[in-house]
Amino acid sequence: MAGSKVARRVGYALGALVVLLTVGYVSRLRGDIPLETLKARWAGPTSQLVAVDGMDVHVRDEGSGPAVVLLHGMSSSLHTWDGWAERLRQSYRVVRFDLPGFGLTGPNPARDYSVDAYTAVVDHVTKQLGLQHFVLGGNSMGGGIAWAYALAHPDRVRGLILVDALGYPLRGADLPIAFRMARWPVLPSLLTHLDPRRLVDNGVRKSYSDASRIRPDTLARYYELTLRAGNRAAFVDCMRAPRRDESARIRELHQPTLILWGADDRLIPVEAARSFARDIPGAQVIVYDGLGHVPMEEDPARTVADVERFLSALALRAAPGR
Repeated sequence: MAGSKVARRVGYALGALVVLLTVGYVSRLRGDIPLETLKARWAGPTSQLVAVDGMDVHVRDEGSGPAVVLLHGMSSSLHTWDGWAERLRQSYRVVRFDLPGFGLTGPNPARDYSVDAYTAVVDHVTKQLGLQHFVLGGNSMGGGIAWAYALAHPDRVRGLILVDALGYPLRGADLPIAFRMARWPVLPSLLTHLDPRRLVDNGVRKSYSDASRIRPDTLARYYELTLRAGNRAAFVDCMRAPRRDESARIRELHQPTLILWGADDRLIPVEAARSFARDIPGAQVIVYDGLGHVPMEEDPARTVADVERFLSALALRAAPGR
């Protein structure tokens, strides 16, 4: 029995390696980019490091007024919200940060990438910044963390913004190659050493509906931040972390909720938006034709206008976030 399991694992590994060689994704080894080099390139004047659970979490805290906290998705960073932040910080306090395992924050020293661990980080960061109440938004994995946090701390979350969010078992998903590789037996260790450029390019292109909207600096940002020391191993750990199906609990959410979705999302198909709308009382749903998995990045002006209307309706200006 043990021998057959080993044989299967070796067979999986060899088969996967053949596939990778065939499509040209195995090219060369690539070392990490020094953290200071990445900070010089991707930190900004408003960046700060907040010490949380043995990590220096990269945070941007901009603007003043009612607070809006934004959580990015898998393999992304706080920069995915640049377009929204530019508009929202004129009237709101906008807080965004690189989740553990990604961006300039880097890996969690405990290697814990469970939803509970992520919600604890959100709690610790927001409390260190003095936030008592806020609207919480998230994209993809960040959206899943956002609604989980709202369940755990309902009195702190004034409203939810779920952007192509994780929540229900994935059906019909066309996942990027790197996401699939991370779950293969044996081979994921290769991901921690190989040059991820083609894998990153594949992931970003699948996340957009129209690849012509992808700017060269966007691809450079995804690629370079993947090469922060520890991030490639953290990605594998995160993809392989056990996940419980907690979708039945979505019905417990009571916060005013805005659901935004790209009609052309290949990673989390738009049917999930309808499931959120069904399970969250009074939720507002907006589906964008011609946009994909990261609509706030692909067309920030179009999507943030709907966010501003949602925030205005919440009358947040009467309830400061500090």
